[in-house]
Amino acid sequence: MIVNLDLENHCCTVIRENKDPKIYGGNFMARGESNLLHKVKKELQHQGYDVIKKRMWKDGHLVDERQQYIRTRKGAKGKSFQIWNGSFQIWSADEKYNEGRVSLLVESDIWEK
Repeated sequence: MIVNLDLENHCCTVIRENKDPKIYGGNFMARGESNLLHKVKKELQHQGYDVIKKRMWKDGHLVDERQQYIRTRKGAKGKSFQIWNGSFQIWSADEKYNEGRVSLLVESDIWEK
């Protein structure tokens, strides 16, 4: 899995390499997307980012209760950001990842507001 985080262009591209297993989980409780975001979180942590994966509504976002995102911890050093599937209600990110590539939205400076 290749994770390219581009804070300038507000995009996180996740590319599935041939050796990577496909991610399944179906739309029930968004398990497939949750599994994908977990793997992306692990890769970002490996790259040195202090991030967590969380259900968006628990942070006060008015979204579907199943939708999750990756964000920097409050008080973490470096630039703050959050990553999510902006088309969550239309398509599942794990399905796009299984096809080879998925682009996720990025918003930066989330704690400076």
